[in-house]
Amino acid sequence: MVLALLVGGVVVALVVVGLFVFGLRRRLIQRSGGTFDCSLRWEPPTGESEPSGKGWVYGVARYNGDRIEWFRVFSYAPRPRRVLERASIEVLERRTPKGEEELALLSDAVVLACRHGGIWLELAMSEDALTGFLAWLEAAPPGQRVNVA
Repeated sequence: MVLALLVGGVVVALVVVGLFVFGLRRRLIQRSGGTFDCSLRWEPPTGESEPSGKGWVYGVARYNGDRIEWFRVFSYAPRPRRVLERASIEVLERRTPKGEEELALLSDAVVLACRHGGIWLELAMSEDALTGFLAWLEAAPPGQRVNVA
C-alpha cells in the first residue's frame, strides 16, 4: 500500500514537472516578443480535391530579424524545429481550412500555401497574425525580392 502511494506520488510529481517545463519553455520562447501561434504542414500532399487534416503540427513562430523560427508546442527542444528565411518564402495561395482541416486547426485559422526554397509548406495562423506576417514579408530590405501572391 505504501509502495503504491509512493509510486503514484512520483508519477503525479513527474506529470506536474513536465507541464511546468512546457510552460517555462513557451515563456522563454515568447520572452523576446514577436511570437504568434502558427500550425505548419511541411510538404503537404498535392492533388487532393479536399485537403485532409493529416500532417498539421501546432506550434509557435517567432520573428528573428530576416527569419521566422518555428517551434513545436509539444516538445522540450530549446531550438526551433524549422527556420524560414524571408528571402526564400514565396506565398502562393491564401484559403480557409477545408474538410478535416477545420478539426486539425484553430477555429479562426487562415491557411497560406507557400514555397520555401523549393519545398512546399502550409502555414495556418489567425487573421491578425497573417496581417503581421504579410507586413513582415513586404518589409524586406531594399534589393530583396518579395513573393506575395
